[in-house]
Amino acid sequence: MKDLKFEQKRSLSRLEAADQLTALAAALREGGDAELDFGSGSLSLRIPDDLRSEVEVEIGDGEIELEIEFKWPTAGRKSVPAKRGRSATSTNRSKGAKSP
Repeated sequence: MKDLKFEQKRSLSRLEAADQLTALAAALREGGDAELDFGSGSLSLRIPDDLRSEVEVEIGDGEIELEIEFKWPTAGRKSVPAKRGRSATSTNRSKGAKSP
């Protein structure tokens, strides 16, 4: 069960999207307590120095979906360091491709 979930879906212009990302980038850069404005309200978060991230792009049904996700533990929980190494895309090979 989640402690809290905030979700907002709305249409916005390219410039409004850029403004949201700029505000998020500033909050991430500064860390600590951040307050993000979402038009109908604001969301206050404590952002630590170390985060995990995931970027996902899906293309289909005449749309492109871009998801950028950041995760970090809530207060009192220790973070697990991210594994370093090759990305999943660098190890994928086409079916039938032979290794040298």
